Amino acid sequence: MSTVLQVKDNAKFVNLYIAFELSSKTWKLGFSNGEKKRVKTIDSRDWKALHHEIALAKEKLFCVENCKVISCYEAGRDGFWIHRALIKDGIENHVIDSASIEVSRKQKKVKTDRVDVIALLRLLMRYHSGEQEALNIINVPNVEAEDKRRINRERERLVKERGSHSARIKSLLCLHGISVENISKLKGKVNQLKTAVLNKPLPTDLVTEIERELDRHEIVDKQIKAIEKLQKQRVLDDCDDASQKINQLMQLKGVGWQSSWVLVTEFFHWREFKNAKQVGACAGMTPTPYDSGDSQREQGICKSGNRRIRKIMVELSWFWLRYQPKSELSLWFEQRFAHGSKRMRRIGIVAMARKLLIKLWKYLEHGEVPSGATMSL
Repeated sequence: MSTVLQVKDNAKFVNLYIAFELSSKTWKLGFSNGEKKRVKTIDSRDWKALHHEIALAKEKLFCVENCKVISCYEAGRDGFWIHRALIKDGIENHVIDSASIEVSRKQKKVKTDRVDVIALLRLLMRYHSGEQEALNIINVPNVEAEDKRRINRERERLVKERGSHSARIKSLLCLHGISVENISKLKGKVNQLKTAVLNKPLPTDLVTEIERELDRHEIVDKQIKAIEKLQKQRVLDDCDDASQKINQLMQLKGVGWQSSWVLVTEFFHWREFKNAKQVGACAGMTPTPYDSGDSQREQGICKSGNRRIRKIMVELSWFWLRYQPKSELSLWFEQRFAHGSKRMRRIGIVAMARKLLIKLWKYLEHGEVPSGATMSL
């Protein structure tokens, strides 16, 4: 007579690893105990099915009942709600930067959800075995910090939309030789415009199309002004850490309220930096040299960080040269790049942007005013 051992008697693994491959309809789940693997598919956002598969994986992969569950998924469209729900359920989760995931360099490589989830699962196990460079973990903001970014990002999107409406109106008028500078003055006067040279009225359908574009342009413009008013009012009324940092940045001459808002909500409010290298790396403004054998060249900045910060810092650096000409940074730029070509000045302003970002971080964290900088009155 043979005796069948129960699963609970064979349980010996103390960690269960889970990798998620997310899509709008289904989630591909990869499980492993460090040796064997198991792949299952569930409907997206089916939390009950997820916990059922976790319990089943513990049994099939011989994990102890109260084993530590470690999971990961790529940052993307789903945001951070999955991360917060997993943490709430006692699961240690990591949100992964997609650009940091290793891929095959073969010309033709297999690309399926199953292959991807197993590859991510393998990287997760390597990361937890001590290979810290296997994955690039994203610093997840809390709900309040994430929500503070919504106003700025909505304004950014609306400004682009307003620009597209303006460009469309100018292009339509250009078809008949008409050039305008101020779009807002066209409201109610489109039917009075005349074509160039021929001096004839604009076609009827063209007039109605331009009028509809003007209506959309006006709506977007009003929404932008309302958002900007709300931003300024919140800085005055709120007494939280973000508002205090925005006000502190605005005390520096040449740093406006919009730049301060972006820098604080996107960068300085909820992120914790240990040193200046982390500040530059998080903004994607660190150099990427190529040095292999006899081939040596500089590939420019890595651009792997926050693109909004890079954009605002380059703009802010030009303003810094204008409004802080006697500061140490401005004098450094003047000495090294100001007398060079246009290309050299563009390269120099990026280098200055990184230095200025680090100076602003030290100013907010330690109260160190940038050397030679003047404060607003």
